[in-house]
Amino acid sequence: MNRTLNLLYILLFCGLLLALSLWSMRSILGFSVAKETSVLDGKLALAFEKRYDEEFPVKQLGTNLWALVDYKLFGEGRQGVVIGQDGWLYSDEEFDPVADGSRQVRDNLALIQGVRDELARHNVELVLAIIPSKSRLYPEHVGEVTPTALRQDLYERFRGAARKAGITAPDLLATLEDAKNQGQVFLRTDTHWTPLGAEVVAGRLGQAVGQAMSLRGTPQQYVTEVVGNEDYKGDLTRFLPLDPLFENLMPAPDQLQKRATRSQDEANAGDDALFAENDVPVVLVGTSYSANDRWNFAGALRQSLQRDLVNHAEDGHGPILPMLKYLRSDELKDAPPQLVIWEFPERYLPMLSDLSEFDPEWVASLRKGVGSDERLASRSGN
Repeated sequence: MNRTLNLLYILLFCGLLLALSLWSMRSILGFSVAKETSVLDGKLALAFEKRYDEEFPVKQLGTNLWALVDYKLFGEGRQGVVIGQDGWLYSDEEFDPVADGSRQVRDNLALIQGVRDELARHNVELVLAIIPSKSRLYPEHVGEVTPTALRQDLYERFRGAARKAGITAPDLLATLEDAKNQGQVFLRTDTHWTPLGAEVVAGRLGQAVGQAMSLRGTPQQYVTEVVGNEDYKGDLTRFLPLDPLFENLMPAPDQLQKRATRSQDEANAGDDALFAENDVPVVLVGTSYSANDRWNFAGALRQSLQRDLVNHAEDGHGPILPMLKYLRSDELKDAPPQLVIWEFPERYLPMLSDLSEFDPEWVASLRKGVGSDERLASRSGN
């Protein structure tokens, strides 16, 4: 009896394997490549392998099953995400150790002061918007995972170092913590803040700028409107490849309130807009917190400052690369603004940035003058 069952199991397995193989062979019938595709350099074989891999029927099943085991049995996802409680997801960049992290903190703090000095050469003021990590704002959903020692007091050290260097850096952590009573300030399944979080930060920055300087130009009135609501699957769900088979087991999507900001003066501008003042006193530089229109940070900042601004933030490049690009731009040389607001998430401070597109001597020169002041990066100095 056992022999019969074993034989039946083997035959069923072989039959299933043969059926899946024949199913996958369908991809050969529709396979074609460009005539210039070379056989000798392996490009034809690579193209065929890619086509077969995409058509293999058990690939998605295996991916989903493996993700299900990691998620449900071990409470883990792919590298890039930390699974919290109550459906909360966090970027592992907020927790994991960084190679030579202390040295990177020193180098990046020196570079920040170098950026301030370079802007000052053009008579431009710098305001640093240090965005606290999501896990710092919502530790109640993190669970048992703890950040490395370097990251535990990173926000306080970062802000203290900036203030000691004479850079305006308002306390956005306190602002966001207070705003939690109004609603969610960071998305549950995403790295980023909500439009509410972006709005309260913009308001605090507007207060800080108003206390530090008087922006040139005529104040403009802006209005922000809610333009809709949508289910939003955050970027951190990409590290939980459970869909389509087990999509119902994933954390529920966030409810994202979409906002848009417009100038009230536009409706009354008419033909006079052609002769309106083109001088924009504010430049915003930063990451996807500023670049992505979903959060409406640039719009909220315009409303808070009562001024238009030019947005040089970039998605996916961190905070330093866009700033160095701006420093090398003709725009800064030919039409310097009065103020640059640099949005800088705290988690990037210990991280190494790829600055290979810039002259190494120029980058090193930005760091000079503060590199010897170790107090900026030391715990005892804050």
